[in-house]
Amino acid sequence: MKTFCAYRSFLQMNAGICKVKIHLLESRSLKDKRRIVKSIISRLRNQYNISIAEVDDQDLWQMVSLGIACVSNQNQHVDEILSRVLGFITSNYPELEIVEQEMEILDGP
Repeated sequence: MKTFCAYRSFLQMNAGICKVKIHLLESRSLKDKRRIVKSIISRLRNQYNISIAEVDDQDLWQMVSLGIACVSNQNQHVDEILSRVLGFITSNYPELEIVEQEMEILDGP
């Protein structure tokens, strides 16, 4: 048991969370929105190994709020991944406009 406690003191875990509000310029229905959101979520999960979900605005057909989370042992890596995710959305989906974004990095023990 003491070995485990000594090992735990060396562990460093950092989590980054980001909420992004996006305006879907070309969406004309909830069906269009679902198609676009599914594509974004699938591509980001595969490309960056993050957790991502639609967290708000489910009933609005031109707005989507995505919650994104990343875990790493370095703050810099977490920040880099979340920044890349936002850049990926901007560069690969010109029909979208990021209206609002909030990012926070939580330091582990």
